[in-house]
Amino acid sequence: MKKKTLTTLAIIAGILIVLIASIAGSYNKLVDLEQAVKTAEADIDTDLQRRNDLIPNLVETVKGFAAQEKDILNEIANARSRLVNAGNVTEMAEADNQLSNALSRLLVVVERYPELKSNQNFRDLMVALEGTENRIAIKRQDYNKAVDNYNTTIRKFPTSIIANIFRFTEKPYYKASAGAKEVPKVDFNVK
Repeated sequence: MKKKTLTTLAIIAGILIVLIASIAGSYNKLVDLEQAVKTAEADIDTDLQRRNDLIPNLVETVKGFAAQEKDILNEIANARSRLVNAGNVTEMAEADNQLSNALSRLLVVVERYPELKSNQNFRDLMVALEGTENRIAIKRQDYNKAVDNYNTTIRKFPTSIIANIFRFTEKPYYKASAGAKEVPKVDFNVK
């Protein structure tokens, strides 16, 4: 009788150990995936900050040549401020899109000033900004891949049970605003 009871307790203990190990493994995987999302978001922040640091130099260089283009320069400053003060990924994406649109319009303005395009400081800043824009695009893709992996994992059974118990919730994708899909209007007519 005691041998049968000990065997039953051993089987129950074995099942509990396997169950706890499985739960711990799922939990640790979710923590790793969530951390990957946070790292990817921080990488976007880093490159957005790099771009924000370059913009004042670019704006000052353009100001010297195109003082009458204050509206675009103000719009860049406002969008940059919104990006710096963004509280979450959605706000960051919206501000980032506004800043990208303003920078696109600034480049149209630059076309009106050939002497600006030939200025070495301006060219150096544009090369640095272009490289940063490419890095930001890659970081956005990396972030969305990390979010996709995380969101998919927390929805799969049986991990979804662990995710619900420990309150792992879906993360938002880095999305372009509706206006970002529109091609900016380029008008080279000097008025």
